[in-house]
Amino acid sequence: MKTVLVVDDSRIMRTIVKSHFSELRIPCNYLEAEDGEKALDLLWKNPVDLILLDWNMPKLLGIEFLKKVRSMETYKNLPIIMVTSEKARYNVIEALKMGATDYIVKPINAKIFGEKVSKVMR
Repeated sequence: MKTVLVVDDSRIMRTIVKSHFSELRIPCNYLEAEDGEKALDLLWKNPVDLILLDWNMPKLLGIEFLKKVRSMETYKNLPIIMVTSEKARYNVIEALKMGATDYIVKPINAKIFGEKVSKVMR
């Protein structure tokens, strides 16, 4: 079974993301972190198959977390999808340049979420 790390400072958003997986009928184990520092700690201790990452969080922004993860050889190909309210074109471009696999803008559209997640969860 795949393991998904959901990183968002909002507990409600983490629950919404997990509910989208249930709707897609993709069985997963979930790890959750409310900030980038906790996410890094979980990543050191647990193998994951996908990270869903918010941009704006306390302690360590999602984009900074993304940079750190992409600098590690072990995680250079790990799928990381930004799931954020940051919808400005320059934010999307920056995230993709830093190594994000894809980008989903909140509020989450279930169809788009399904398409993007299905691509990386095969």
